[in-house]
Amino acid sequence: MKAPNLYSKEVMKHFKTPRNVGIIKDADGVGRVGNFQCGDIMELYIKVKKVKGKEIISDVKFQTFGCVVALAVSSMLTEIAKDKTVEEALKITNKDILKKSGPVPPIKVHCSFLASDALKEAIYSYLSKNKKPVPEELQKDHERIVSTLKQVEERHKEFTEFEEKILDK
Repeated sequence: MKAPNLYSKEVMKHFKTPRNVGIIKDADGVGRVGNFQCGDIMELYIKVKKVKGKEIISDVKFQTFGCVVALAVSSMLTEIAKDKTVEEALKITNKDILKKSGPVPPIKVHCSFLASDALKEAIYSYLSKNKKPVPEELQKDHERIVSTLKQVEERHKEFTEFEEKILDK
């Protein structure tokens, strides 16, 4: 009896061959997010160029420490966000990512929220760095995301210290 496939073909395609992996060294915006429950961490880098008076996301790269779905949706998000205006990219939601991914197990839906939050944080970073107005909703999202990331980093620190104690003995 063959085991059922938990992930869609699209998820597996992006997991096996992720697109736009890496760092943009001179990124215009960087978003770092994490999930307290599972420990996934995503970093998203954007490059923004002015084209005909519009700010366009011309390049997007990511680094993700996480599960199959976390890696896949990070890759998918880069394809969705690339060549969008900053305003268009701000409207990308986890639902848009899930439409591209196809069904994922309910316990993995949070990965799509992480991806959309990483994009929000990268755009927040870009706007702040360039002293541009930050929409009120994005400011609220940023505060929530930063608070969650601090919890994830603190928990990671606790695990690391615990592991070091065990390995030292």
